[in-house]
Amino acid sequence: MNVRTIEDLNGLDDDAFVDELGGVYEHSPWVAERATSARPFDTVSDLHTAMARVVREAGEAKQFDLLRAHPDLGEQTALTDASEAEQASAGLDELGPEQYEAFQRLNERYKRRFEFPFIMAVEGASPDEIQAAMEARVDNDQSTEFRTALEEVEEIARLRLDDRFRGSVDS
Repeated sequence: MNVRTIEDLNGLDDDAFVDELGGVYEHSPWVAERATSARPFDTVSDLHTAMARVVREAGEAKQFDLLRAHPDLGEQTALTDASEAEQASAGLDELGPEQYEAFQRLNERYKRRFEFPFIMAVEGASPDEIQAAMEARVDNDQSTEFRTALEEVEEIARLRLDDRFRGSVDS
């Protein structure tokens, strides 16, 4: 089915709903699975709110799994289509060797410190801005960074949903 509106989405059975939205949260279809019971949604914003609530109520272990499902920024290996497009829109697919190495070092330092990759909604940001955010956030305490990473995941999901339903009269 070609799901173009919230009305179309509301009409799907649970499996089709998860097939449509399972990738909104990186490699975490459980978010869409748990959000099915919140239907019907009136707007894309309502859908996003319901999915974000699922994550907030999931518990710390499941939230860590969600964070760990994200790729390293600037990584030049296999990415989901959504991550690849997002990183390309920020120029992360065209890093020069020096900046690529800097991203690799920062990613490793960040992962050692927090046990999940650096996550940032990169739409509209330059590689320099992303690198500066990495440099600043790597010194956060665990609690602050865990919360910040979850907020970034929520923003990524919002952007993905907005993109998916752009132009829908139900937005």
